[in-house]
Amino acid sequence: MKKIIIAIDGHSSTGKSTLAKQLAASLNYIHVDSGAMYRAVTLFGLKEGLISETHFDVNALISAVQTLQMEFKTNENQTTALFLNGSEVSSEIRSMTVSNFVSQVAAIPEIRIRLVEAQRQMGAKKGIVMDGRDIGTVVFPNAELKIFMTASAETRAKRRFEELFKNGQHVDYDAVLANIKSRDFKDSTRKKSPLKQAKDALVLDNSALTQSEQFDLVLGWINAKCQE
Repeated sequence: MKKIIIAIDGHSSTGKSTLAKQLAASLNYIHVDSGAMYRAVTLFGLKEGLISETHFDVNALISAVQTLQMEFKTNENQTTALFLNGSEVSSEIRSMTVSNFVSQVAAIPEIRIRLVEAQRQMGAKKGIVMDGRDIGTVVFPNAELKIFMTASAETRAKRRFEELFKNGQHVDYDAVLANIKSRDFKDSTRKKSPLKQAKDALVLDNSALTQSEQFDLVLGWINAKCQE
């Protein structure tokens, strides 16, 4: 079966990365979580004092991102993880602090240009599943399969709340819901590469789907595309 590019876009906390990981493992494809890359840049900015509640040194962050080293590879638990400058940051980048700033970082044109360049290099040989906000519209506009994932804000907030709680982060549900709605607005209205559904994308509303049902549905879409 021929290898293709699978581009998965959609709102935050719709389970894009979970689905992408499942598909990549099943198809023996490479999985790239583009959103994690923006989170890694945000984490770097926070740690280096370039980002805070009262300070945002955009120029310094733009300069720093040119030399940041990001790599997706298998960690000691045999799962795909993101390494930033040699250190795994998969858990750190999922904190609420990073979530509160990542949309601002992702809206910076120079940072998007740098990361899109890196993402295109990762998909040059196809056989890749990439998820994010602008994969089917900007990064890979010619991808063979484009999926746009969505679910109600309340459903996504509940999932995100449970994920954070499971990871030992005790947060308020209303704060998580407010963050989800805020990110939706910022992602959809930013000037550079806003979140939007590609005209030829298949819509996947998983509000009432189990992960198993969702996986089987998308696998059917992939098989059809690979046989065209």
